[in-house]
Amino acid sequence: MPDVLHAVENGVSWITLNRPEAMNAVTWEQRERIVALLDDASADPGVRAVVLTATGRGFCAGADLRGGPSVSAEDRVTGDVARMIRRGAQRFVGAVLDCEKPVIAAVNGTAAGIGAHLAFACDLVLAAESARFVEVFVRRGIVPDGGGAYLLPRLVGPQRAKELMFFGDALPAAEARAMGLVNRVVPAEDLEKTARAWADRLAQGPTRALALTKQLVNASLDADRTAAFVAEAAAQEICMTTRDAREGVAAFVERRAAEFEGR
Repeated sequence: MPDVLHAVENGVSWITLNRPEAMNAVTWEQRERIVALLDDASADPGVRAVVLTATGRGFCAGADLRGGPSVSAEDRVTGDVARMIRRGAQRFVGAVLDCEKPVIAAVNGTAAGIGAHLAFACDLVLAAESARFVEVFVRRGIVPDGGGAYLLPRLVGPQRAKELMFFGDALPAAEARAMGLVNRVVPAEDLEKTARAWADRLAQGPTRALALTKQLVNASLDADRTAAFVAEAAAQEICMTTRDAREGVAAFVERRAAEFEGR
């Protein structure tokens, strides 16, 4: 079986990590495949939403670099590690943030290290009751990578982000939801059904408007009010040229449900 399962159903790209024996610790090859699938989803008009999930008991137990290029400590030169992080973990998480379609994480189990950051980068996060999130980096004596120190303070504030990163304790799904890291916690048997319902609803929405909304929200975290307002006006200018915007206005005037095509 492939390490990454992929299928497109009803306009939804389902990307599934498939190394249950390793708690879905992500390999170099898996990462490259997922980055490519997310890029494909952006460009494919037939894809209007994405779900990231996994098989088995774990969502993603972090990075498994055994299959990737390696350099011995003796041969490593200054810049090697930074380059590896930029090309690897940061590019992986960035692919989720930059995907033009809404991305749902359906977290079925432990999400640790880069696995937690992969989930937190998604636009919506669903978690099984048994799921937990672990900022495992401190246990290895290293700093959080894959955008952790960027994502977490924006999601929960600096104090809670530091607590999670300084101690590296496992955070149960219910507590993650209370903190605002998770949208909804469901019984394990309902996770796929809920993810499918949310993804199908997104796939029936105005795809370009959703893409522009995602872009505006993500950019707003780093922009001042003036820049955010300029970006909002420009996005609305673009959005109003789409077929879906015309359909949405017509449906409102005609007092009927809109039928969006994703264009």
